[in-house]
Amino acid sequence: MKLRPPGLRVTAGVSADDRRFLAAGRQVEQHSAGLQKELRLADLVSIQILNVIAFTWIGTAAQVGPSHLVFWLLGVTLFYIPSGIVVAHLAREMPLEGGLYQWAKLRFGPLAGFLVAMNVWLNNVFLFPTLSLAILQMAGYALGPGAGAFAANKLVILAMSLASTGALMVVAWRGLAIGKWVNNVGGAGFVLLFVLVILAAVPRWQAGSSATAPASLALPALSLLNLNLLAKMGFGALCGVDAVAIFAGEYRSPDGARLIRRSIWVSAPLIALLMILGTASVLSFTRPDAIDLIAPGIQVLNAGYPRLVAIAVALLILATLAQKSFYFSVMVRLPMVAGWDHLLPDWFCRLDARYRTPLGSVLFAGAVIMLLTLLAIAGAGNQEAYQLLLNASLLCFAGAYLVMFAIPLLARGERPRWEVRLAALAGLLMTLLFIVLSVFPVVRVEHAGQFAAKLITLIGGLQCAGVLYFWRARRALAARQSARLAG
Repeated sequence: MKLRPPGLRVTAGVSADDRRFLAAGRQVEQHSAGLQKELRLADLVSIQILNVIAFTWIGTAAQVGPSHLVFWLLGVTLFYIPSGIVVAHLAREMPLEGGLYQWAKLRFGPLAGFLVAMNVWLNNVFLFPTLSLAILQMAGYALGPGAGAFAANKLVILAMSLASTGALMVVAWRGLAIGKWVNNVGGAGFVLLFVLVILAAVPRWQAGSSATAPASLALPALSLLNLNLLAKMGFGALCGVDAVAIFAGEYRSPDGARLIRRSIWVSAPLIALLMILGTASVLSFTRPDAIDLIAPGIQVLNAGYPRLVAIAVALLILATLAQKSFYFSVMVRLPMVAGWDHLLPDWFCRLDARYRTPLGSVLFAGAVIMLLTLLAIAGAGNQEAYQLLLNASLLCFAGAYLVMFAIPLLARGERPRWEVRLAALAGLLMTLLFIVLSVFPVVRVEHAGQFAAKLITLIGGLQCAGVLYFWRARRALAARQSARLAG
């Protein structure tokens, strides 16, 4: 895989900016040479499904009612397709391990790259407790009416989270030789479960006996809640197309950019179709005001195939654990590539001699997740805690996506086609809409103002801490370089 400055045709007359661009890219390629090459097209398609698709979003979308179809079409047109176009464009120019981190660093500078990597990393950190809460909610359906106390038991949440985190650390240490199979099984599991949910609703569609009309092209009412839901169905439910690029140095094919583009075009239609039909299935069994926002798919199967619920829950838990495994793999690689640039201690990027994985980064990520789990189980009820963590996670990711969409529009050295610029503008506006509205919870919480204040304080504090850390790391690096020159 080779870096290619946009518009560059011959080596003669290359600008100083392009020379720096190529030199920085070659350094990343040299570091990537030590990584195991494991991923093929099928593995990238599984990653796309695992990273984008989720049962929780069909519950969020179903709150709109039958007009969810309009919002899904808007989300696909104004965000999902544009993000695919922009990712394909950037991957063609910069097919480098680290993906969005490298794109931001090479186009906007090291600080932008560091903050992007930090926010993507935090996005995955915050997702872990939400997935643990979701797993407990799903298990409640399998265990029956007496499972409420089990799902609310903080010791159970803690024990399950710590055990699963330990297992994921082992998988990450072994690398993608095992991790890719976990991803593939998880992606197939999600597709199968969506198909079961849709099949459960088909008889009601045929008989016209749905609890709510499953879909309509009527425009929903213009309200703050509906705009909030549109933003969540656009950015929240359909972000993540860039994830495959994080592993660009671990592809078996030498043409990583082509592999990324093919994975997007294969997976995107399937994901969009499953999300639309899955939302219609939820409305076939449940009114918008009675939806379980954590486990809406299991809620449908509990009503449609009650005898299969235990099996479906087990499969969904396994698929969700596979999703956690993938998020953990992302968390491990971002500190590794930041370590290559000396923004983190060298032990973050030191590769295990046997499995060629950054063991220090694995241990650090596991410790952070375990600590966050201890903090997350204190205080609020399941739905509020879930919403706070999910909003914090997605706000961090939205900040990174703002940078990604800004690259074709504003970055020095960029020469994108007009359709790439138009896609970047659409994605940027949808991401901004999400950021503005995401401080408002879509579930009832005791104090909405406090909820928003906690979210703003958390995200703002993390960005300030990231900037301070970056400047300290840069000063320390400059001091070390000066000491070596003086010696």
